[in-house]
Amino acid sequence: MPRGLTEEAARDWAALAGPTADPVPCRPDATAALPEPVRRWLGSAVADGTPLARAVELRMHGEIFLGRWSPFTAVQRLSVTGGFVWAATARLLGLPIRGFDRWTSGTGEMRWRLFGLVPMISATGADVTRSAAGRHTGELLVALPTAALAPEVRWRPLDDDRAVATLEVGERAHEVTVTVRDDGALAALAMQRWGPLGRGAFGERPFGATFDGELAIGGLRVPRRVTAGYGFGTDRWGDEQFIRWTVDDLRPC
Repeated sequence: MPRGLTEEAARDWAALAGPTADPVPCRPDATAALPEPVRRWLGSAVADGTPLARAVELRMHGEIFLGRWSPFTAVQRLSVTGGFVWAATARLLGLPIRGFDRWTSGTGEMRWRLFGLVPMISATGADVTRSAAGRHTGELLVALPTAALAPEVRWRPLDDDRAVATLEVGERAHEVTVTVRDDGALAALAMQRWGPLGRGAFGERPFGATFDGELAIGGLRVPRRVTAGYGFGTDRWGDEQFIRWTVDDLRPC
């Protein structure tokens, strides 16, 4: 169990580890009805015969922007319908900040403490929940490519390299555009995500991620290095990136 979880978050963490469906193997014809970029991606990312898991646990390290770029390590569990819990320890000026973000049971929350004791961030409410639901939609496709084959996900083509996934999360339809390279690797992800506008206001904002390298484990191939933030596709992208991470390990549930 990760450190820094509340009792409720710990229960959610445990629940996300359980199987969410009977695993069935991926068949060669599973992607036949999908847009060509998605077929190209999944043909590389999911080996034939790999169980179509609906949940995953991954470990990562990277940098998060807390007024300055600060190192962090984290572990995350997420599932197609169960949501996610992301538990991390960051270091700001050498001091440990420990806590979690989550979207579970239709509710979002952020809770972070200095040394695991002194409260720094404790945020809930409609804006946090809506932003966390958008995060769940995007990260699910990145961390668990078999989720792209779930019946909850609908696809439509854009062009030879891009397709749009629609997933109902938090009583709203979230759309995510994926860009796929010629070799089948994910190149980028883009969406409109609920986020801060300044002065306490929230609204939909361009959000996205770029990917570099791949990690292949257990019949799955996922992006190894991820850079994410708001302002994606605009001249604000360079200034509004706020997290960079490298996936160290993953385990489908």
